[in-house]
Amino acid sequence: MGNGSDKSNRINRREFMRYSGALSALSLGDALPAVPSPRSPKTIRIKQVDSSFEREPLNPYRFKGSAITESWQTAALLESDSGIRKVGLGTQGVLWSDSAVFAAHSERAGNALMYAVSDRALQLLRGTTFTNPVDLLDQLLPEVYAYAKKITSNPDLRKTFALNALVCVDNAAWLLYAQENQIDRFDDLIPATYKPGLSHHHTKVASIPSFSVGTTAETIKTAADQGYFIMKLKTGSAGTQQEMIEKDIAFLTALHKAIGHYETPYTQSGKIPYYFDANGRYEKKETLLRFLDHARKIGAFDQIAVIEEPFPEHVEAFVGDLGVRVAADESAHTVEDAARRIELGYSAIAVKAIAKTLSMTMKIAQLAYEKNVPCFCADLTVNPILVEWNKNVAARLPAFPGMSLGLQETNGHQYYKNWDKLVQYHPFPSASWTQVRKGVFELNDDYYQRSGGIFAPSAHYVDLFKQT
Repeated sequence: MGNGSDKSNRINRREFMRYSGALSALSLGDALPAVPSPRSPKTIRIKQVDSSFEREPLNPYRFKGSAITESWQTAALLESDSGIRKVGLGTQGVLWSDSAVFAAHSERAGNALMYAVSDRALQLLRGTTFTNPVDLLDQLLPEVYAYAKKITSNPDLRKTFALNALVCVDNAAWLLYAQENQIDRFDDLIPATYKPGLSHHHTKVASIPSFSVGTTAETIKTAADQGYFIMKLKTGSAGTQQEMIEKDIAFLTALHKAIGHYETPYTQSGKIPYYFDANGRYEKKETLLRFLDHARKIGAFDQIAVIEEPFPEHVEAFVGDLGVRVAADESAHTVEDAARRIELGYSAIAVKAIAKTLSMTMKIAQLAYEKNVPCFCADLTVNPILVEWNKNVAARLPAFPGMSLGLQETNGHQYYKNWDKLVQYHPFPSASWTQVRKGVFELNDDYYQRSGGIFAPSAHYVDLFKQT
């Protein structure tokens, strides 16, 4: 895509203004006040901000009854009074974060709206001070969320839309905070309050590919033959609820026939576990029970490790009596939402530092740790650098029940048309810990010393903000 000054990016910005020209009439409001915190020894003033984005084409990724065909990579620049400049990255997921916004606009316009929210957040930060990014997010989120509701004309906007827009801003704040306080290791970045939930150092983290609705069992079998032992399998096929469940049951039957007998050393049972994600497509608990009854009938039930987000968020059905582990993902917007899901019997949480901010993820991971609810890291089809932000979390979460390692979904290599190009933007593209070997990332001392390279600048993304 090139840097922020090339022709393609100028076109991007013009397109953005066409989709969101009306936004300029909205006031940016007053700057947020500083809130001192005893957790960080240094107060940081933000002198300058900027933003940019690049559009990356995707192979169609089908879920939630729709599909995405491109992904916007956003970059947020924060510069402090001391002259330190840091660039934080984000990947936008409009369909994942709020399918109503996705449905109400063209794919490009929906992305433009989310980018406008990111830029709004940056403008709010200009001239403000902060002492740690967690408190900064707490200050920023309410006003940014209100703005996002306004520009999307959606009073029921899901909070994940605003959080997704804030990822690049939050990451930039963490990087600025780290350098201002001479921190260069992720372990030292974690505030003491959240260390208990992020205290492990796994030597292996499972790499979980994701297969969209309509994927054949043969394709999944090929991945299993390559060593992938746990895969995210999208269910919730398009169509009516009756059509959906019939297709999902047929898929489960074909899947179990293809790989149900495969073995792995990473589970206590020795069998491949099934990880299903319905993305809220099941409107009633009874429909999910039909799926589970069929799983029992064909002998697949005991291999279901987790079912993620089976119901729409407004369906607050108790799931603790289903006999399988049910995970919250997009419904666990904040730590308060995660607590509510736990009350409803959800017994796992998919945490997403790359979709709900690292700051919010630390809070959710700590709550889950205190409630003895396991977590794993899910993806948002992010770029290779953001894979490392997620991996830093996955490597430190307790092992998932019934398994002996951390879990991290990463599917960018499946869906980005230019994945190999994006890999080269990573500061350490050839490091052993960036490679998947027989379904796992192997993490050595070098990985933990470098923290996956997240503190090292990426020349490509820094060049988006070349100073003239």
